[in-house]
Amino acid sequence: MVTQLPSSSQKAIVYPESDGQPMAENTKQFELIVLIKKNLDLLFADDPNVFVAGDLFWYPVQGDNVTRRAPDVMVVFGRPKADRGSYLQWQEDNIPPQVVFEILSPSNSAKEMIAKYKFYERYGVEEYYLYDPETGELSGWLRSGSELAEIPQMTGWVSSRLSIRFELSDSELQIYRPDGQRFLTYLELAQQREQAQAQAEQERQRAEQEHQRAEQERQRAEQAESELEALRALLKEQGINPEQL
Repeated sequence: MVTQLPSSSQKAIVYPESDGQPMAENTKQFELIVLIKKNLDLLFADDPNVFVAGDLFWYPVQGDNVTRRAPDVMVVFGRPKADRGSYLQWQEDNIPPQVVFEILSPSNSAKEMIAKYKFYERYGVEEYYLYDPETGELSGWLRSGSELAEIPQMTGWVSSRLSIRFELSDSELQIYRPDGQRFLTYLELAQQREQAQAQAEQERQRAEQEHQRAEQERQRAEQAESELEALRALLKEQGINPEQL
């Protein structure tokens, strides 16, 4: 049997981790990408085998460093949380991202978006969501066999993989967790945490006040009992049975 050694060209293949392009073209696009990515991080924080990434190159084919995409957000079930320079699918049990999100930017052409759709369809994405913050248009596709079929109605749609719900409020994208909690920005999360801490402090202070009141009542009761015992002792000294009074 002859063993074929890898050629120098195979060894020399480099899979770039950056194309030099910014993650987002404007603040609105950036905030939406961060909103989705960070809230998915929180949603799957307790599951060590759900990998969530933003703007990370995904290479589906070993030996091919040209065929690649960097979804704005992607979710991979069955792969561990870890830092990666890129997602090399053949090193990840050949598991493709099951869910991808794209936030449309002004420079995205129709040709580019068609190419992304075809890429995601060809390489195994199960759910693909696209939102245009300028027009408020939300689209989604769900795998059906070898194709990604468009979801007819996205308002109220619940992702089978993520269990999150999509809504549009005045054309603004709103996403809700399975528990009904809306995806919150970092600022909203910080404010919510501050409010929870303030409420907890108020509860602590109320509990402390109740404890102090209970302690004061106990001390008053002990003092009254002490005074009563002193009175009984005095009556007995005077030859009076306090039980007969």
